[in-house]
Amino acid sequence: MLPNDPIDLKILKILKTDSRLSNKDIGQLVHRTGQAVGSRIARMQDEGTIQKYTIALNHPTTQFIRVMMQNNDFEKFEAFVMQFEAIESCYKVCGSACYMLVAHFDSQAINHFIEQLSEWGQYSVDSVVKTIEP
Repeated sequence: MLPNDPIDLKILKILKTDSRLSNKDIGQLVHRTGQAVGSRIARMQDEGTIQKYTIALNHPTTQFIRVMMQNNDFEKFEAFVMQFEAIESCYKVCGSACYMLVAHFDSQAINHFIEQLSEWGQYSVDSVVKTIEP
């Protein structure tokens, strides 16, 4: 749950942009001391608002792949998917598909992947053409 405090919200926005900034640098941006910023960050971590720090990779392309299984070999399918380093995430979902994959294949690799994927069922691939940052 996001905090209501405007300073906390500013800190979160700054961390989202660059989580490597020091507390002192963040403090200068929000007009607080580094120690005060550190206390706020620690509190937000304890409350579960901040759950992890991560990196953003410069992937050439991103695909969202929906898979509707033709059989119930879910464990085998999940093992198949985990063989591909280009697959960032695999979600078992309900709705119009059984699985939603987030992947970063180049054009040759995606062709190879979907040739194999067709053995598991129907699929659709949506490729990102532009990322919009809030």
